[in-house]
Amino acid sequence: MKKRIFTGAGVAILTPMHPDGSINFPELGRLIDWQIEGSTDAIIICGTTGETPTLTDEEQRQLIAFAVERVAGRVPVIAGTGTNDTSRTISRCKAAKELGADGLLVVTPYYNKASQRGIVAHYNAVADATDLPLIVYHIPGRTGLTIAPKTFAELAKHPNIVAVKEASGNISAIAETRFLCGDGLDFYSGEDAQIVPILSLGGIGVISVLSHLVPKQVHDMCALYFAGKTAESAALQIGLMDLIRAIFIDVNPIPVKEAVNLMGFAAGPCRMPLSPMDEKDRDVLIAAMKRHGLLA
Repeated sequence: MKKRIFTGAGVAILTPMHPDGSINFPELGRLIDWQIEGSTDAIIICGTTGETPTLTDEEQRQLIAFAVERVAGRVPVIAGTGTNDTSRTISRCKAAKELGADGLLVVTPYYNKASQRGIVAHYNAVADATDLPLIVYHIPGRTGLTIAPKTFAELAKHPNIVAVKEASGNISAIAETRFLCGDGLDFYSGEDAQIVPILSLGGIGVISVLSHLVPKQVHDMCALYFAGKTAESAALQIGLMDLIRAIFIDVNPIPVKEAVNLMGFAAGPCRMPLSPMDEKDRDVLIAAMKRHGLLA
């Protein structure tokens, strides 16, 4: 069996920033500690929620190094290293390995419009270049690229390609992929609204944005399901749907940064071209947070 990086709820942690747009490392440390104290099962650094499109390579290295040091082995640290350039992705993966990451999150190449053969060649080249376990990040809505179930079956043959973060939203395709891959790939939900549905198809957890607000509840959603308490797990999923809608009312991570700021953390602004929430959406977010006891 392939190496399993983590089971349960990992947080795709945001990148706190000062008002001038520079990275607020002390606040990142505070967020990491709070997440782990709240039972988060893994820290995913430099993902979409971490605003990687606007981070320099040096900033990404600094963030990965900081996360590894701050976590200090308490939970796995997974580094987002994917780009639409295979060579650059390999360089980032090697850097993450040297910095002490436990695993890699590699998004499908965006904009280039690689063929299915190109996808296989890309991931195999990246996985050949490191011995760290690799999670394929499948998010067609952002990349414009859909991985076919048969292509996933090809990727599953590589010993270092161990899992998929599924954010396609296509439950039927995910079921077909699970059928074709068998035990060759672990599956994490990449959509907070579909944690329990993915678990019901044999998934082993979630890479979550929602965990920024309610880490214990997202962890418990997974733990209850694994313990056979599926009704209780589903009740948590359903009960959190209004909060999930609210933190995705605008482009991620705009709302979750606002929410974390409202909770008393110094998450700061998003870097341009992401812009602040409008007041109407902010009011929806605040109302949902109050219903869940996150704000007075």
